[in-house]
Amino acid sequence: MPGEFDFIRSFLRHFPRARVPVGPGDDCAVLAPQRGALCVTTDAVVEDVHFTRAAFSPADIGHKALAVNLSDLASMGATPRWFVCALALPRGFPPRELDGLARGMAALAREHRIALVGGNFTSARELSVTLTAAGELSRPPLTRAGARPGDLLYVSGTLGDARLGLQRLLAGVKRGAAVRRQRRPEPRVALGRLAARFASAALDVSDGLAQDLGHLCAASRVHATVELERLPMTAAVRAALGAEGALAGGEDYELLMSVPPPRSRAFERACARAGHSVTRIGLISEGRGWVCRDMTGRVLPPPRGFDHFR
Repeated sequence: MPGEFDFIRSFLRHFPRARVPVGPGDDCAVLAPQRGALCVTTDAVVEDVHFTRAAFSPADIGHKALAVNLSDLASMGATPRWFVCALALPRGFPPRELDGLARGMAALAREHRIALVGGNFTSARELSVTLTAAGELSRPPLTRAGARPGDLLYVSGTLGDARLGLQRLLAGVKRGAAVRRQRRPEPRVALGRLAARFASAALDVSDGLAQDLGHLCAASRVHATVELERLPMTAAVRAALGAEGALAGGEDYELLMSVPPPRSRAFERACARAGHSVTRIGLISEGRGWVCRDMTGRVLPPPRGFDHFR
């Protein structure tokens, strides 16, 4: 039966050696000081909540665990630098599945040039992966509290895909674009760095646009109006979930951004040049909370929240 140090050696061999003063193998990592301020985030993915081992491959789980943390760094405009990984493994967890998890995580880490510098293994009743990631800022951070009346609201990509993917996985469908969005979300790291030049506030759409826009409005003490016809959706989401599904769907890991009007055209041009898809969906005004209006001006009721596997 493999022991803890066997698991550690097996896991680490998939990652390049971190270029830090002290990395994996000691009680702590030692990191060299950086020129910019650091953003630090932590998040976990837990079996039967964020994934099931029947519906996700080990590589999917490793990818998603890192992606959700990278998405937090993206929302602040940070460049990813380091992360630590705490793995809780069920008794008898197969070594080949651990290798798969490491491969999925390592591939995304290489893509975003973020180094694994430490971590921990323990046993548990279900599989969980908890990461703490750090990124460096070259500009002031984008926060939820910076939106001001008059700002324009933008969102990246399309909405509702991950929710549709969850529904299809629960129905036994294991292929398709929506399923991939649920299994392997793509953090918008490059867009976050670009947005830091233009936006006044940002956050990632992890709990669903409805909930996350509420967080932005509460932190900034503003009101937002969303134009229903502007919500970016794929044809599949529009047909299966409609606008309510796009508003409520979580785990898309797109970026929601508030941009002052004088910077909006330059922001749109910069996004187009860099190949980032962004859509203006609404307006920030004085007041509290948010509403969504259709083309006739009718206010839609708040959508139901997003559900995970449990």
